[in-house]
Amino acid sequence: MAANLSTSTSSAPTKDQPNSFLRTWHVHVVNGLSNNKILLVHCKSKDDDLGEHHLTVGSETQWKFKLNFISSTLFFCYMASESDHVHVRLDVFWDDQELFHMCNWEHCIWIAKDDGIYLTNIPYKHDSFMHGWETGSVLLANSTIV
Repeated sequence: MAANLSTSTSSAPTKDQPNSFLRTWHVHVVNGLSNNKILLVHCKSKDDDLGEHHLTVGSETQWKFKLNFISSTLFFCYMASESDHVHVRLDVFWDDQELFHMCNWEHCIWIAKDDGIYLTNIPYKHDSFMHGWETGSVLLANSTIV
């Protein structure tokens, strides 16, 4: 069952919710595929293209940043398993209190597994299914994502 993360505007922090603007956020994309499958990852925001990465099983790409002042920080990624001819494009960071909680107010850990993409729910110590793979053509080297 997929977790339902709705987009919302930040509210004032409580004692359990640190000020999200002062935090340094980290996003990780991990290759959790089986059988030594390579994961193609290309992540972007409106202002930053983080480049294309070909991850071996167990490896990751990661980056860090701070939220912009108007609460519109958004990162999205295109991921593909070339050998399985599956791919997905999904948001991996946006301004949302539930997402912040799942990321434990610091690290959003996305894991590509054989059946889809998961987000680690750090406080509850489990991976939540977020999106299944889509079948079809896979964009290869220097893929363009919009």
